[in-house]
Amino acid sequence: MKKEQLSKKNTAKPHRPIRVLQFGEGNFLRAFTDSFIQTLNDSCGYDGNIVVIKPTPRGNLDQFHMQDCLYTVMLRGIQDGKTVQQTQQIDSIDKIVNPYSDYDTFLSCGRLDSLQIIISNTTEAGIVYSETDRLEDRPAASYPGKLTQLLYERFCWCDGNPEKGVTLLPVELIDQNGDALKSCVLRLAKRWNLPSAFTNWLNTSCSFCNTLVDRIVSGYPAQEADLLFQNLGYTDNLLTVAEPFGLWVIEADEKIRQEIFPFCPSIPILFTENQKPYKERKVRILNGAHTSFAMLAWLCGMDYVREAMHDPEIREYIQRVLFREVIPSLSLPEAELVDFAQAVLERFENPFVNHALLSISLNSVSKWRTRCLPTLVAYVEKFGSLPQCLTFSLAALLKFYKSTVRESDGKTCTVNDDSTILDFFADHANADNASLVSDYFSAVEFHGMNLCTIPNLQETVTDHLNAMDVMGVRGALASFLKGEVRHE
Repeated sequence: MKKEQLSKKNTAKPHRPIRVLQFGEGNFLRAFTDSFIQTLNDSCGYDGNIVVIKPTPRGNLDQFHMQDCLYTVMLRGIQDGKTVQQTQQIDSIDKIVNPYSDYDTFLSCGRLDSLQIIISNTTEAGIVYSETDRLEDRPAASYPGKLTQLLYERFCWCDGNPEKGVTLLPVELIDQNGDALKSCVLRLAKRWNLPSAFTNWLNTSCSFCNTLVDRIVSGYPAQEADLLFQNLGYTDNLLTVAEPFGLWVIEADEKIRQEIFPFCPSIPILFTENQKPYKERKVRILNGAHTSFAMLAWLCGMDYVREAMHDPEIREYIQRVLFREVIPSLSLPEAELVDFAQAVLERFENPFVNHALLSISLNSVSKWRTRCLPTLVAYVEKFGSLPQCLTFSLAALLKFYKSTVRESDGKTCTVNDDSTILDFFADHANADNASLVSDYFSAVEFHGMNLCTIPNLQETVTDHLNAMDVMGVRGALASFLKGEVRHE
């Protein structure tokens, strides 16, 4: 018998003041920040709801509307050797707003008297300064543009009242994400000739916090959804599965620590004066590992992280990335890094999480830049040679973007990335490997540097691509692991 769909018809949804605006409606925010806030409401007396802002024109919000913004988070995994399965129903999202179709409602969110926090996850490519954004746009194209419009609306509404400033918690995985977001907003305010009093309000009444988040979220469990719906007693097309592990590191002063969230021991939020060591460890090891093997594993015939961990060649490759290249390039104590890396490998093997490799591949050019390139550069500077696994990873990225057909079964996929990047690969669809690598490496806007300046990198990646074309990706990987790749 088909279960009734989750909605207010069959679930009570409490009314709470809106304390949080959230730019983004994706799986990660639903299973991380929204889950945290739900726990604060359920267990810690927070009494605050969320309004979600759709950050891009892509996709639709039909499922959110059909379910009255109700959904379920399921946390499953192994902790301390024990199986953990927890279910949490999220009722803390008040509504979801599409600024592209309802700009006035979007602006009105800036006038909410109870608003305290603005959260965002617009991917690594989201926090960018755009020269084309205008105050008159409805809305501005970039996330910082929309945010500046909304903050200026709030400033005008409250007449610069310092008590109505907000705390901004971007969770995008870029270095110093709060500082980067603030820089974009201040540049836009200056270019738009907004009053100096607004800039002063931003600097003195609003806090842009650098943050770090850590939780593996696999999203909707399509293969077992019907069975889970039977156990839940309802259908939930927004059901989101994640691992139990979670950590939110927030760089904030004492005032923000006391005001932003109530103390709640069941919420793994860590306030610190410096989140950089936590970020470097997590981004380089966990996220760096993900990005280094996701496209390679997919091209080798796998669809999920757990499958990759059970494949002897891919697992060997991942271990070499972590223990031979990432950890030696970091400055933290080796024992601490090794322990964290071992825990990461266990998390990758979570039997309950089907973490899709194609999901990890979203916006991989910017992800590789932030997650893997710093390791490559640090390794070269420290050892004077290339980290070979990461060069192979870079070749796999180019192979994936150039030809999205899997050799093993002919399966195809759609690459998701910025239009400029997709246009680049479309223009190079028929280019030989040497030309592709040369032009890609020279695109400073993709990497923040000219990769051609790194000794031997261009030639090595071209060799790996040639090997993939001749032997197939799986054959090239096997040859690489045996040390049989030759440079002509």
